Amino acid sequence: MEARPGRNYTRIAIVVLLTLGCLYVLKPFLAAILFAACVVISSWPLYLRLQGAMRGHRTLAALTMTLSLTLLVIIPLSMVAYNLADDVARGFTELRQAIEHRALMPPPWVRDIPLVGDSIDSYLRRLVASREEMIALAQRMLEPARRYLLAGGLMLGTGVVQLSLAAFVSFFFYRDGKALLEVVTVTMRRVMGADAESVSNTVGQTVRGVMYGLLGTALAQALVAAIGFTIAGVPAVPLLSVMVFISSLIPVGPPIIWGGAAFWLFLQHETGWAIFMVIWGTVLISGVDNIVRPMLISRGSSLPFLLTLLGVLGGVIAFGFVGMFIGPTLLAVGYSLMTDWTGTPDRVIRQDTAPG
Repeated sequence: MEARPGRNYTRIAIVVLLTLGCLYVLKPFLAAILFAACVVISSWPLYLRLQGAMRGHRTLAALTMTLSLTLLVIIPLSMVAYNLADDVARGFTELRQAIEHRALMPPPWVRDIPLVGDSIDSYLRRLVASREEMIALAQRMLEPARRYLLAGGLMLGTGVVQLSLAAFVSFFFYRDGKALLEVVTVTMRRVMGADAESVSNTVGQTVRGVMYGLLGTALAQALVAAIGFTIAGVPAVPLLSVMVFISSLIPVGPPIIWGGAAFWLFLQHETGWAIFMVIWGTVLISGVDNIVRPMLISRGSSLPFLLTLLGVLGGVIAFGFVGMFIGPTLLAVGYSLMTDWTGTPDRVIRQDTAPG
């Protein structure tokens, strides 16, 4: 009887060390595994319906879900990442040629700016007239900007690799999901007791709501923005669409992108298309965020703005491109569990039964 506590401590130590060892081995793939888990949890009801339509063929249904993820997300992002470097290089080459040929004269409206318009116009014209100053300015500003954009393209390419690995992992999560769910359920019951079911529902519903809200809205806004940019004749449509996709995670992000496109059209004396871009962005691009996002997360959760921002930034730092979705999801799960356990009135999630 006296040796039993010692055996228990030894067993706990072995389990902890084994868990740490497994996490260390899986560390290079942790981002892809977490993202795959989020995708599978959020799309699990659709997988069950598909499996029923395919007469219970788990492997075929899992393969269909995986291929759908590849066609809808991975292939478009791969094409953007492939063309991003060419678009950035071409844009900076054209800008450099314009500088070298002194074709960048300030627009007439600069002189009409109150108080400082004449000074700014004179400085810009003097700068354009001086080849040496223009080249020095280009070296100070253009090259660092090009490096940052190429670094962003590299991060996007890494994200494509992570998404590809996540799609591969998601196939096995779909196919063996029921067996994995049973293991997780038994483990949670032994650890948490009677609260295991409530925690499982909270986690599943929160993950589903956040993924619907973030990924669904980002894809919808990027698609609508790409259509508008193409119609208005804005260059670098893939790059701008990806920027809308990324910035949609922050509420004020997309207006900066389509507003900048409208301003560029105005500088090109395309006033009609600039007005079109403003209307398109206000009504359609921002309308996706105002209408589609509440519809997608109506049965899920909403994360405070600060936690969303910290989740996006921290997730990118910790996990790379897919961290934009993993970070807010993890924070949302923690926030939901906290409000659930403390019983605070500002609840993030409504308790609905859902696989998770």
